[in-house]
Amino acid sequence: MGTFSKVHRFHEAGEQANVNNIDRFGTPVYSLFTSTKVFSLHHRIEITDSNENVVYRTETKFPSLHDKTEVYKATGEHVAHIEKKFFSLHERHYITMNNGFQFELSNELWHIVKDITNIVGLGWQLRGNLLGLNFELYDANGNIIAVIGQKFFSIHDKYCIDIYKPEHEETVVAILVTLQHMIRDRENTAATGGSCSSSSGS
Repeated sequence: MGTFSKVHRFHEAGEQANVNNIDRFGTPVYSLFTSTKVFSLHHRIEITDSNENVVYRTETKFPSLHDKTEVYKATGEHVAHIEKKFFSLHERHYITMNNGFQFELSNELWHIVKDITNIVGLGWQLRGNLLGLNFELYDANGNIIAVIGQKFFSIHDKYCIDIYKPEHEETVVAILVTLQHMIRDRENTAATGGSCSSSSGS
């Protein structure tokens, strides 16, 4: 469905990238895919290539007030550390890459994701479209880096990531994992009766 939809851009491994992505940005260099083991004690995400080979794994300590998450390559090499902190009306996730480079994602509380999320330290922007469960990642010059699509009604919380700038793959993976945690937190807040509002982008 996602391959041919102008709104919803998720596609499965082995399928062509979404027609809207190709029309706007060209054919991606390649795509990655995630599947979250939602019922495990440790919140784990596996990221696979188009042949369904695992290329990254994540693990979150549970219980953890700060949602501390580690990202690893399939070979076991550490890629990034992600940690959540709360400051007044903003929820911030700090990301530290294995080379020591740090940046952060910040959202106002009670939003699943803002229309535009500035990624402090990189100058990048994450632009969300909640209707289609789509997110576009742009660099400081407005060039597309990756397009993320989330699958509707999936108990395994599946995403696809169309990569346009492969040199940023590890950073994109860290941002994707952080995004999944932010969306999961909003869903949990809504499920427990917390206040939750959202705005939808174009």
